[in-house]
Amino acid sequence: MFITLQELELHSVPFNVDIPAGQIDYDGKVTQSAALRSEGVAELIGHSMGEIRVHGNLDVQVGAPCDRCLEAVTFPVKNEFDLVYVPASEAAVGGEEKIDAAEVEVGYYERGGISIDDVLREVVLLALPMRLVCSEECKGICPVCGQNRNQRVCGCQTTAADDRWNQLKNIRVETSPRR
Repeated sequence: MFITLQELELHSVPFNVDIPAGQIDYDGKVTQSAALRSEGVAELIGHSMGEIRVHGNLDVQVGAPCDRCLEAVTFPVKNEFDLVYVPASEAAVGGEEKIDAAEVEVGYYERGGISIDDVLREVVLLALPMRLVCSEECKGICPVCGQNRNQRVCGCQTTAADDRWNQLKNIRVETSPRR
């Protein structure tokens, strides 16, 4: 669903969408396992230069491989959001400039409007934890044999020896106090 700036100049645009699984491309790793349901309102912020406020809520189930054991995991995402977008032309042009905290929380849009699918994609990705794990107790995969340690203990030695330091083991230094 694409909402144009011209529509928003006339009135706020409510949305109630059900997006089927597979329609939004997240990041290649995260997949949508059920329909995404969202409702909210997009509106032009009064007396602004094209600033759009989008607020509402969403509910979806996404799946991804566990970052430790690579088993498939499902994550429920229920989130309320309140976002502000400004035209990309308002973005600072050029090199490094100091930005304040308010500018960090602002998104940018192009093409004279905003895509609700893009907004919802962003909300889902930001709602997910940094590390997607099946449980905090997940033991992961053995780096030696590749066995999932949650299913079976492999008995491999996992302390990696760095052979660059082996010659130091042979050095015996006698230290005596200096007089």
